[in-house]
Amino acid sequence: MSGSPDAEAGYRKRSGSTIRRKSRAACESRGVKVGTLIQDVRYAIRMLGKNPGFALIAILTLGLGIGANTAIFSVVNGVLLRPLPYPEPSQLVALSEKTMNFESSSISYPNFLDWQRSNSAFASMAAYRNDDFSITGSGEAERVRVGMVSAGFFEILGVHPVRGRVFKPEEDRLGTTPVALISAGLWQRKFGSAPDIIGKSITMNGDGYTVIGILPAGFHLESTNFERIKDVYIPIGQNKDPLFHDRTVHPGMRAIGRLKPGVTLAAAQADMDRIATNLATAYPDADKGAGIGIMPLKKDIVGDVQPYLLILLGAVGFVLLIACVNVANLQLSRSTTRAREFAIRAALGASQSRVIRQLLTESILLALAGGALGLSLATWGIQAALRALPENLPRAQEVGLDGRVLMFTLAASTLAGVMFGLVPALKTSRPNLQSTLKESGRGGSGARHRAQGVFVVIEMAMALVLLTGAGLMVRSLVGLWSVYPGFNPRGVLTFAVSLSPSLGVNPATSRSALREMGEKLKSIPGVEAVSSTGGALPMNGDNELPFWLDGQPKPANASEMNESLFYMVEPGYLSVMEIPLLRGRNFTPEDNEHSHQVMVVDESFARQYFPKQDPIGKRIHIGIVDMDPEIVGIVGHVKHWGLDRDGDAKHPILAQAYLYFMQIPDRFWTGPPQTEMILRTKGSPVGLAPTIRKAIGKLNSENVIYEIKPLEEIVADSLANRRFSMVLLSVFAALALLLSSIGIYGVISYVVAQRTHEIGIRIALGAQRHDVLRLMLGEGMKMALVGVAIGVAVALGLTRLMVELLFGVSATDPTTFIAVAAVLTGVALAACYIPARRAMRVDPIVALRYE
Repeated sequence: MSGSPDAEAGYRKRSGSTIRRKSRAACESRGVKVGTLIQDVRYAIRMLGKNPGFALIAILTLGLGIGANTAIFSVVNGVLLRPLPYPEPSQLVALSEKTMNFESSSISYPNFLDWQRSNSAFASMAAYRNDDFSITGSGEAERVRVGMVSAGFFEILGVHPVRGRVFKPEEDRLGTTPVALISAGLWQRKFGSAPDIIGKSITMNGDGYTVIGILPAGFHLESTNFERIKDVYIPIGQNKDPLFHDRTVHPGMRAIGRLKPGVTLAAAQADMDRIATNLATAYPDADKGAGIGIMPLKKDIVGDVQPYLLILLGAVGFVLLIACVNVANLQLSRSTTRAREFAIRAALGASQSRVIRQLLTESILLALAGGALGLSLATWGIQAALRALPENLPRAQEVGLDGRVLMFTLAASTLAGVMFGLVPALKTSRPNLQSTLKESGRGGSGARHRAQGVFVVIEMAMALVLLTGAGLMVRSLVGLWSVYPGFNPRGVLTFAVSLSPSLGVNPATSRSALREMGEKLKSIPGVEAVSSTGGALPMNGDNELPFWLDGQPKPANASEMNESLFYMVEPGYLSVMEIPLLRGRNFTPEDNEHSHQVMVVDESFARQYFPKQDPIGKRIHIGIVDMDPEIVGIVGHVKHWGLDRDGDAKHPILAQAYLYFMQIPDRFWTGPPQTEMILRTKGSPVGLAPTIRKAIGKLNSENVIYEIKPLEEIVADSLANRRFSMVLLSVFAALALLLSSIGIYGVISYVVAQRTHEIGIRIALGAQRHDVLRLMLGEGMKMALVGVAIGVAVALGLTRLMVELLFGVSATDPTTFIAVAAVLTGVALAACYIPARRAMRVDPIVALRYE
């Protein structure tokens, strides 16, 4: 710009003044907005204070909905959303072997060592497995949970001892000095937090272990077959069992790995596929046809629980929607008494947006108050949920309130306020001034009635969806409980026992001690049958062994071997379990370690390996354990994997065989016997636990009995996730039914109040009271039936998402749909009847005078 200096100075002065005026105006505008908001909040508080009954009901309704959502979200957050509590958790993966029968199987220890040496995708890799040892020499003998882990295990997880150190690679080898890390809990409980524990020796299973470190309190890796907190950790490479170091044996071991920075899961899988191919070439007898599976460690931990939690989160979201609809109905009913107020405000110049903002402010205040109540209820609900959660629910210890849950509650509260406040605000903000002022506050009731009717339809539809889901889950669980597992769990007690390390490694002494214990248990009053068992119990672990049939050449490699579940049992086992004998004979006392080896197989084994033949008298060869037993009997099939999982994609039906425990060759009796005992009792099996513990203790004070549990409880635990989901889904459905019935009751009550004058005229003109009853019931049932019809249509689509959670019932099961529709319609009819009955009792003189 050209011109005189005075002109330029004048221009700058005028420009500066303009900028200052704009800035001041903007500040004043923001101040006005803040002032208006404060004014709206104060006015909303005054209005809610004038109607405390409405405010209390609305806050309670929202509190229930928001509280239930917060409680379930805290579970979903703890189990599914929270990152694992380790450094760089996204780099952690779980590794397993893939076999012909299982996508995820335990790992051969020699194979793991080759994986560790040959991979290029992992910064580090470690193996782990469960065990239980008896600790003696420090007070009373005690059974401790042991984690066998390879060197590097704790470094992968970023865990550091509170005292001492972790294992060195040279300590993770057979024949080296036994060392151990102990948990802070065991240190406090067993050793009184002795400060000089590091370097001291503890005796486990008769062997001395030098304590080199103490792990932080509460540490544990929650992964497949490693869920429990361990008391002691020892190097896995020091395992003395010869089978553990056999490449063809898979001793319940798994592995974790930490990917190198920048390496993707797909690249790691390709690297491990290369290793699997090389191993199959180098060791065809053990690894031909075997693969290596990789998945994120978090996915391995969460397992099959994710669908259940997501279904519950969706269900509880429906409950919140129903609560919002209920409060919106209350708002619409309340707006009838305020119609004149807003008409006057509009006549005095208040804009529609100003009225909407005022009403939304009231709604959001209600929602925030409901959110605060819901948070309190959720705190209690989370504690109740933690007590009710299945024991095997992963990451249950991480469920609780945190910043994410609090943000969720705030967001849910705000969204709820907008949702239930928007429609009433829009309806109330557009009054017909002339009719509203003329009718003294009763104008627009027809429009509100229609809006309330729509809300009731929505409530009924959502309630039907929830009730249908709950009904399908209930029918699934009822169907599962009626499934015959192949044995009778009633009256059976199971427990594990570890006999005294003083027995040493003498097989004859160990067998004698087991027989003595069995006779002692049989002498207890109320005990009908007793058996020890190795390997596994149904629905509690597994033990597969490869074999080939007598008369056929031995397969060239493990992948071509036949495979079966094997149970190591005594003669009383089939009697204790009440597994039916179909053909042949059971084990007898004459079948001992000195007689020829015998076995009993199930009907699946007979059908699969001896089609159109008689298996009785045939032999098989089990090379791993050097046994060639003869088949002497055929029994019924047992649902080993669970009532709902036997035969599905992850748990194929495997043939089952029973070997006589005492006939296991001497070279496998490598230490003091550790076995499961099962007893059939006449009365309550749990009541005998103290007597059993005392009897076993009398045999030897170093005998340790642990994990006492009724077999019925083991069966029930296999359905724990289903049962938990069914209970919560049923609770949410019941809450939805209650809120929906309250909603339709409120609407019909509102209609009766609005049509009192009309009802009076009808009765005055000769209408019978039952006609009035029918009219009012018709109003309510019309809304209910429309809601039911819409709900059925929606449920037909949404219940298909539950297919994997159902058992023995279709996602579109007509019986469930009809029953739920009938129940919901009946409840709606009952909710309509009370206000309809009040309507037919209207006094026409009073009603006409009312106007």
